Amino acid sequence: MNLQKIRVGVLMGGKSIENEVSFNSGRTICDHLDTECYTIIPIFQTIEGTLYILPGHFLYRGKIADFEHRLAHEATQICWDDLKDLVDFIYIAIHGQYAEDGTVQGILELFDIPYLGSGVFASALSMDKTIQKSFLRISGIDVPRSISVMPNQIGIYTKNINALLDLLEQAGIKTPYIVKPNNEGSSLGISIVKDKQKLLSAIRMASMIYPSKKQPVLIEEKIEGMEFSCITITDYKTGKFMPLPATEVIVDNSVQFFDYEQKYMPGRATEFTPPRCSKKLQKKIQDTCIKAMQALGITNISRIDGFVTNDERIVIIDPNSLSGMGPASFLFREAAEVNLSHTELINHLIETELHEYGLTQKEYQNKTKTTLIKVKKTRVAVLMGGRTNEKEISLESGRNVAYKLSPHKYDVIPIFVNHNLELFTINQSILVRNSTHEIETLLEPKMKVRWSDLPNLADFIFLGLHGGEGENGCIQGMLEMLNLPYNGSSVLTSALCMDKYMTAKYLRAHTIEVPKSLLISKQDWHNKKKELLQAIFEMLPSFPLIVKPHDDGCSIMVQKVSKQNDLEAAIEHIFLHDKEYAMIEEYIVGMELTVGIIGNEKAQALPPSQAIAQAEILSIKEKFLPGAGENQTPAPLSKDTITYIQQVMEQTYTIIGCKGYARIDCFYQSAQQSPTKKERVIIIEINTLPALTPSTCLFHQAAEIGIKPMDFIDLIVKLGLQEHRRETKHPVKTKQPLFQKEA
Repeated sequence: MNLQKIRVGVLMGGKSIENEVSFNSGRTICDHLDTECYTIIPIFQTIEGTLYILPGHFLYRGKIADFEHRLAHEATQICWDDLKDLVDFIYIAIHGQYAEDGTVQGILELFDIPYLGSGVFASALSMDKTIQKSFLRISGIDVPRSISVMPNQIGIYTKNINALLDLLEQAGIKTPYIVKPNNEGSSLGISIVKDKQKLLSAIRMASMIYPSKKQPVLIEEKIEGMEFSCITITDYKTGKFMPLPATEVIVDNSVQFFDYEQKYMPGRATEFTPPRCSKKLQKKIQDTCIKAMQALGITNISRIDGFVTNDERIVIIDPNSLSGMGPASFLFREAAEVNLSHTELINHLIETELHEYGLTQKEYQNKTKTTLIKVKKTRVAVLMGGRTNEKEISLESGRNVAYKLSPHKYDVIPIFVNHNLELFTINQSILVRNSTHEIETLLEPKMKVRWSDLPNLADFIFLGLHGGEGENGCIQGMLEMLNLPYNGSSVLTSALCMDKYMTAKYLRAHTIEVPKSLLISKQDWHNKKKELLQAIFEMLPSFPLIVKPHDDGCSIMVQKVSKQNDLEAAIEHIFLHDKEYAMIEEYIVGMELTVGIIGNEKAQALPPSQAIAQAEILSIKEKFLPGAGENQTPAPLSKDTITYIQQVMEQTYTIIGCKGYARIDCFYQSAQQSPTKKERVIIIEINTLPALTPSTCLFHQAAEIGIKPMDFIDLIVKLGLQEHRRETKHPVKTKQPLFQKEA
């Protein structure tokens, strides 16, 4: 590939406790990048999150503490917004939280900067050990037996350890236990517990390994067998995965697991590449690693760790969407087995991504800083607009939120997000305009603000965005990196719920009822249409069926089809609108409901609304046009039935990891309607940033229990502050119901 001095930013350091490992990785990449093809721009992020272009004389220091105190005087400070002008590609060499968990990936997608590795969803999913295991199990991949302990459960088990031991026994987990943090890598925080009396201290240590942020803890069975690590890369010419020869790891008996020191201390570990097992088993390891990548949606590169048991099962213990890149890492060790040098491998990884992105020349604009005055009230920036099919609804939601935030508590800053995902502060005159197109014609350079300037502008970000980058984890990741509290769910939950098909798979695995569904790609549809139609009819043998995008909302392109010709036309329609996938779903007969849920640790469902469609599919007008739709709130159901529905909503909300608030769309079937002959609730969609337009059903539902719209929005802000700033002076108490119906 003929690369003309493409500017590669090597991102290293970071906010996680793996920052020293990352610095080592970044230095290695800079050492071996092909300067004939690339201009190297080392970018270092401090533990506090500040970005610098790293001078060469700092790059070769032994550790970060050697130069960090000199950065402010000797390095050039930059911010995320500057990257578009500085680099053409980001080689991600940072590890752990705020790096491999979808955060950085979302930021780079926000700025349309190509980068190394998987996207937001796969990165976030691969970082969450509990949820990743569910997806691996769904795909038939062996993983260790495990249970999760949430931070708020540690106190409970401290008082009653027998309850925890009973759970472990029920799960078939015996000593020794493997105790590990849910969201860390590099073996940090891992303990092997043989004495049950030491279990709680190991859990506390794992939960607090990242001191400022408690996290869930995983307790796993200890797998016996041959431990391995296997790197897989991609052949960009064919699109096929290329597993490298795996490495067998010999664990130090004094430690009994592959710990931080063995991983990174030169000469400390004993390893064999390829592993000392049969060719057949080596192939089985590689095939299983590819299957794990596919299950988690990992692209380009992975490092999958696991065991080969004595009965030759492959058990996956830790999938990684990126790999450590130190000079002697598994990545370079295994590449050498197929005659790839460090430079050749790095070139290959970059070329794979550039091929996928189709790198083109970009025009950059100068950005100016905005000077802002500090105020006493909580400053809330309301983001609205964007570039999705839902941008007009977003404008309506954002405008409504801006109007309904109490002027006595908040200083409101309306911010319009244009089609390039750039930010503009707008005044009331522009805010009231009818359409996003009209607003874009009125925007001026002096209104523009940078994403990285948001902490100077606001104390809280209220996301009035819907769909796309606003709801799929990208902007959530940016706000996490900026340490700005915001409304709604995390990077992972946002990314997961944006993918209806993956959400359904996950809920189904947790015994939540969802429709049967099938996801088909545009490429497969064009190459093997006949086989796909056969697969559809095998899974969904009877019409009618629902055809829709798997990653859009507001009823966009949702169609009910009653014959094969209409089915094919509906699928083609989705692919003609720049969608790569179409979702085929069984048609559910029952009462269509939509239910708001609110809360962080404790979820509480609002009264459900019956959504009444004039045609067979609820239209976008019926959802959002005042006077056009009909919602019966509460739904015309018995008190016991409503309670049952609310319990399912709260369970679903908790399982999927929603925070703050959400809206869940579902169908209720009576015992007479249900094929199981028992009443049931079937989940259709989870909206992590539901519309807050004046006519939204959430306000209907809140009004039923005496909450005014202004108070409802105020509650959303409080919950966002509680989730992201535990030290807030006004925490939302969750031991009691968040709200009660007025007398």
